Amino acid sequence: MKTLLLGLGNDLITDDGAGIAAVRELREELKGLADVDIEESSMSGMALLELFLDYDRAIIIDAVHTTRHPPGSILEWAPEDLGRVISPSPHYAGLPEMLTVAEELQLNFPEEIKIFGLEVVDPYTIGEGLSQVVREAIPALKQKVIEQLEKWRYEVA
Repeated sequence: MKTLLLGLGNDLITDDGAGIAAVRELREELKGLADVDIEESSMSGMALLELFLDYDRAIIIDAVHTTRHPPGSILEWAPEDLGRVISPSPHYAGLPEMLTVAEELQLNFPEEIKIFGLEVVDPYTIGEGLSQVVREAIPALKQKVIEQLEKWRYEVA
């Protein structure tokens, strides 16, 4: 079973780089796992489609700014939790639209996807570096990802 671990964001925009920061640390910690490919991207929506091809499972890590949870909160979703989203244009397509296209085209796409969102303080200001509360939440986020990988590994065994 091949797994994609994908960190999303832009590390030049303060807390938006949380997903990328987490996978950069995880890359070192998970380097012995041959069945996990670790990628990072600043792209979104349909531009990510090719990254998912030919994987059985995927974990996505991204910064979120819902303002409904305290900064540093780790949120977990499956694709079905995202609900159906109709974008105003293909230029604004997000993850739900990408998953719909993959299904309609019958692409070899992950059957299991787990999404971890880290509630952030500031995903808008240009400047390197995470806010303190987000930086302090990265270890707990990494632990959740490792637990998910272990759960999947245990299910296969």
